[in-house]
Formats: sequence, C-alpha cells, structure tokens
Amino acid sequence: MREVSTNRRSNYLAALTQEIERKLQKALSNHSQRLQVLQQLFADIALEIDDRARDIILSKKEGDDITTPEDIAGGGCLCFYEVLADHYVKTPESARRILDLIVQLWSQSFVSHIFALLFHKWLFEVPIDESETSIRYGSALVQGANDVFWIDIQTNTRHFFSLFRYLLEEVALIPDRSNKISLQARRDLYLLLSRFILFYDLGEKEILQNFLIHFPTYPNSVLVGGPADYFVIELTDMLQKLKVEPVLIHYLSRISVLQGLELRMATSTRLSACLKSFTSPGGPAYPTRAVRHAAWNTLDYLFPVGRYPRHVISLFFRLLYPWYWPSSCWNFIMTCVKTIFYYVLGLIISSWESMRRPKNA
Repeated sequence: MREVSTNRRSNYLAALTQEIERKLQKALSNHSQRLQVLQQLFADIALEIDDRARDIILSKKEGDDITTPEDIAGGGCLCFYEVLADHYVKTPESARRILDLIVQLWSQSFVSHIFALLFHKWLFEVPIDESETSIRYGSALVQGANDVFWIDIQTNTRHFFSLFRYLLEEVALIPDRSNKISLQARRDLYLLLSRFILFYDLGEKEILQNFLIHFPTYPNSVLVGGPADYFVIELTDMLQKLKVEPVLIHYLSRISVLQGLELRMATSTRLSACLKSFTSPGGPAYPTRAVRHAAWNTLDYLFPVGRYPRHVISLFFRLLYPWYWPSSCWNFIMTCVKTIFYYVLGLIISSWESMRRPKNA
C-alpha cells in the first residue's frame, strides 16, 4: 500500500512537471500571449495545495523529507512550489527540460519568479559545474526572490515564508552552500535577507548575530562600516518604501532587536532620522496615529538619551498647526477615559476576588 501511494505521488508530480513544461513551451512559441501564460504559471505554482491534491502529495514513505504543513513554522499552508522544489532536488533530471526553457525566456517577466520558487533548493543541493551558469542562476534567484517577497509585503501575507527561511537558514548561514553562487550574487542575497528578515519574524537576537557573522565583505566597507551597518542601512531604506500600514507597524515593533548593535555614528543617525520621520503627521509619509505611536515607542527604546526633549519639541511643533488640535485633544481625552475605565475595572475585579477568597480561620 505504501509503495502504491508513493508511485501515485511520483506520477502526480511528474504530471505537474509536464504541465509546467507545456506552459513554458506555449509561452516560448506564442509571443502575443507570453506575459499572460507566464503570469498564470507563476500563480499556479505559488498557489496553496487544495484538499484534493494534498492526500496524494503528502503520502510519504519512510525516510522521505518532503515539506509538510507541520514543517512550515510561520506559513501555516503548503504551496505547490515547496513540493516541486523538493521534487527537483531528488530528481534533477526532470528539471533539466524546464531549466532549458527558462534560460530561453530569461528576459521575460515572471521568469525569475518561477525560477526562484522552483529551483532555490536545486541550485544549492545539486552539483553545478559551469561557472557562468552559476552566476546567471544566482542573479536570477536574488531578483526573483526579491519580487515574490514584495508580493507578500503588499498583501501582508506569508506565502513565501518557506523560500525565505531556506535562503536564510540553509544558505546564508551555511558557507559551503552560499559559496556556490558568485560573490556579487552572494552580496545581493545578504542585502535581500536584511530587508525582509523582520517581516518574516526570523530576526531573533541569536539568529541575527549569526547572520551578521556570515556577512560577506563589500568593496566600500571602509566608508560604510561593518555588517551591522549594512544591515541597518538596508532596513532603513526598506522602511521608507513601505506603504502598507500593518506591515510598517510590524517592522517598527520588531526593530527593537537592533539594540546593542555597534553602529557607526552615520548609520545610527540615519536610523534615528528614519524613525523620526514617522513620528509626526503630515508629509512626506503622512503616517497614521498607530504608526506614529509605534515609531515613538521604538525611537525611545533605541535612543533613550534625549527622549523627553524630543517629545517637548514635537509637542511645540504640533501647536504650530491648529488644525491638528481637535484630533489631538479627542485622542487625549479618549486615552484618559480608557485608562480610568480599565483602572476602575481592575479595582472592581481585585476586590471581588478578595471577597470570594475564603478567610483564614
């Protein structure tokens, strides 16, 4: 029975591979519909596996290490690209035809996306002899991964968490694998991971320190600084590009992990200025009240020196804009009311519990 289930799964994955090859062939031969076909193919392989296919794909034999939902700590779902990426590592010969078609479509939209999703494990776990091919594949991986991570940013989802975790834990933290791509692609990969590591909640103190230890050297390190400086610079640039409020608040709440990093004065000033830009209403960012409060909390935590003068100066400038007074007064009143309400509620609950507690004889 186990062998039958395994053959059923192998046949299903082979059929998926043939369908991918068919659509790539169609995109290559049909110029007018090329973009539409590639976009549809990308959406198909990024799609979450439905219940109909789940029973077939997850019928594992002993010793098989195919990805399962239990393996996805932060994603909570299993997508087709995760299963296919494992499949192409175990059967690299089935991936050759797809790679040949992808190489012919390199310059087209969504091709680097497809390559990053399907072959991110193949690139580092299957031997590759050609140096030029390694350079090309490494650049395409970084470009494609960057684009799909931005899709998660724009939609505030974690569909590509599995890809990010693999690039971080199985590539960036393992020199033998990260050295398989060119030096420039490796540098770009570490900068890419720096921008998204807080979004995928993999920026714990221990992981971050280990990540910075493996940072490659850069030509302008003398001017910019060490790995921590590069990491913070990429992070501040990322913050300035974020337009989705929940994602921006998520980043601001996770930046406290930067406390204790040794940064150059220029980098520290850059981070402080970035956080300050989110603490006041108006242009150019027009941050909401929730974003402003998150930015204030992070700024006060990372830069406690001068905390009170900053708030006084901010209050002074707020007074220069009378049209902000009504909303500020209303929010202040509501905050006071909520504080008093929860305080009184806490007293009532504590007194009620003390009345119900049996007295000692």
